[in-house]
Amino acid sequence: MPEHADPFSHARAEHGWLNVDCDGENVPLILRLKDVRKTCKDTSTFSSDLPPLIVLHSEAHVRDVRQLPIECDPPDHTDYRALVQPLFDRAKNDPDYMESIRSLVDEMVRTAIGKGELDAVRGFALPMQSRALTRLLRMPESEADVWIGWGVHVFHDRDDGGGEGFLLQSYTGGQFRRAEENPGDDFFSYLNQVEFRGRKLTFEEKQGFANVTFAGGRDTVINTVGSIFAYLGDHPEALDFLREDEARILTACEEFVRYVSPLTAIARKCPHATRLLDEQDVPAGGRVALCWPSANRDESVFDQPHDVKLDRSPNPHIGFGFGPHNCLGAPHARLIIRSLLRSLCDRVERVELIKAVPKVEKESSFTRQVGYESVLVRMIPRAAGD
Repeated sequence: MPEHADPFSHARAEHGWLNVDCDGENVPLILRLKDVRKTCKDTSTFSSDLPPLIVLHSEAHVRDVRQLPIECDPPDHTDYRALVQPLFDRAKNDPDYMESIRSLVDEMVRTAIGKGELDAVRGFALPMQSRALTRLLRMPESEADVWIGWGVHVFHDRDDGGGEGFLLQSYTGGQFRRAEENPGDDFFSYLNQVEFRGRKLTFEEKQGFANVTFAGGRDTVINTVGSIFAYLGDHPEALDFLREDEARILTACEEFVRYVSPLTAIARKCPHATRLLDEQDVPAGGRVALCWPSANRDESVFDQPHDVKLDRSPNPHIGFGFGPHNCLGAPHARLIIRSLLRSLCDRVERVELIKAVPKVEKESSFTRQVGYESVLVRMIPRAAGD
């Protein structure tokens, strides 16, 4: 994997923040790990109540619902999150569920070996993530074919299937109606039945949960998995290194998340005027952004931060966020990545990298790689008995 350059290093060392022009608004990115963590915990000064501006550029052209629980503050956030936490925690406390994901990933690796050349992004990461998501949401695995058809980006401007509204919301709205008529134990039936502070969720609230569930773990998992294949293809010794010590599967998972950091920033709104890092004034109603990839390369925290160290420990990265809004889907993502690395160690002698096309994000004051558009690889199987 070619080195993912760090475009924030100079500003991180000099000021600790970097201004970005987002649709005419000046948004300072917070760059140092300790400052990002501090901001994450201060929800009264830095609020998440800013739909649809939780990311750098407005998502009003792709959705018109408040994403829950990410776009609200405690105590609402705390109570909303508690409703769905058990669904996502199965990835770390339900042995049967965990084994089902491991089996799914292992079967996909076994099948992929026999295909010869393979695009690890659209030909592996996308279907793997989609099929794993059906198990998390207790949906028929055939539904993964619909999600694969959306491509690697879940958001589209309009419903191109002839319906009204946005594609994702049109789909999830139909699933909630289906679950009303034929309830089951799936994600949509659960949200139809659950109560929030003594009442059923509104349709908009249910759509908010569904929206972030599909959007939050899709691009990030796909980008990380694609980057893993690119790295393994560029470092043929890496699988042997992981095979030497089972514990390295765990540390490598965390290191790939730290290094790739596929999500650049999450924004916060300042309800009142504030002074950021004793230097930068932010007006009332203005935004700041938490820059995860910069924090994950902070030289004051990480030794050799621009290198991938598969046995890095400790590794206090914040690739899954930090504070009350840390990623609900982190256990699921970790389970997928660990299962993938373990299966590759068991079944693959080495990964041959044929061609990798970086995915590049361009902003007014930085350009960074966020994964790959495509990663063409060939997996060489291990000999029997190895």
